[in-house]
Amino acid sequence: MDQQKVQDCVEALCHSGCEMVRATISAMEEGQSIAQTEGLEKDEAHLVLNELRAIMSVYDSRDTL
Repeated sequence: MDQQKVQDCVEALCHSGCEMVRATISAMEEGQSIAQTEGLEKDEAHLVLNELRAIMSVYDSRDTL
């Protein structure tokens, strides 16, 4: 597993903004192909999804305060 590729992908997606990240999470959860993860192995893409979920959970918890 290439941890740097995973981190680069997460950072690039996060630069797209919260709404794009939420849409990406939804698409990945539905099994849709995402252009940003095309060069990743399946386990790397799964790690990207988990990282995005973790990041957005912080933002979502702020919205409820």
